[in-house]
Formats: sequence, C-alpha cells, structure tokens
Amino acid sequence: MKVIIQRSKKASVEVDKKIIGKINHGYVLLIGFTNGDTKEIVDKMINKIINLRIFSDNDDKLNLSLKDVKGSILSISQFTLYAKLNGKRPSFIEALKFNEAKELYDYFNYKLKSEKIDVQTGEFGADMKVSLINDGPVTIIIDSKEEF
Repeated sequence: MKVIIQRSKKASVEVDKKIIGKINHGYVLLIGFTNGDTKEIVDKMINKIINLRIFSDNDDKLNLSLKDVKGSILSISQFTLYAKLNGKRPSFIEALKFNEAKELYDYFNYKLKSEKIDVQTGEFGADMKVSLINDGPVTIIIDSKEEF
C-alpha cells in the first residue's frame, strides 16, 4: 500500500463536472494498493497517517497531527501509484485487482471515519479531477513495504 499525503488548505474532487467531495484544512490522500495488502496493513497505515505530526504548532514546528488540528481528509484512490516504467508506457501489473482494491479502499475510508475524522472521497475507478492548494507545500509518501 502506498499513500501520498499532501497537507492542504482546501481541496476538491470532481467527477463528470460535479464536485463530489471537498475539504478545507487537512490532507489529500492518494492511495494505491498492491498484491499482498491486507486490512491489517490498512490499519497500520491509518494509525501512521492520523498521528503523523506535519502541522505547525505555535512555534512553527511540525508538531501537530491531523487529529490535533481537527483536519479533514480527501481520500482519492490511485492505482497509478503502482506504475512500472519499462519504457515509455507504464504497466500497472503491480496494482491490486479492481474488486480487491475497492474493498480495501472502502475499508480504509470506513476506518478513518470511525476515528471521528471528516472524510470525503472520490469515486473509485472514475476519471476524477482533483484540485488542491498544497499547504507548505508538505508532501509525504508512505509505503507499507518500507514501513512495516
């Protein structure tokens, strides 16, 4: 599982020219799944994400977590995080199959919401247009294969 975390001032996702999710202060998460990913990995990633201290405190130090600042999440599925380049055209063979990835993505969002976090989502498998104002910019990449 890979997650790109972008700290944002505001963000939205659009499908078919209609905004289906938007947040103010918080994270835009781009989430990809690969073979071998499990609910246990998702749980560990969620714990890492919500407790990651990348918001500034009163001394302008990165000491506060998403929970500390009562931030929101815009969660976007993105199988292209598992692109392999063997030339000029990417292969997505390492991305988890659609139905399995959707199940983990739905579980991921359900578990985030159970943590009392405002979670907005894109539409799994859809062509989405994501807009954001990256705050900082602060962008962190978490890969479960490296973390756990």
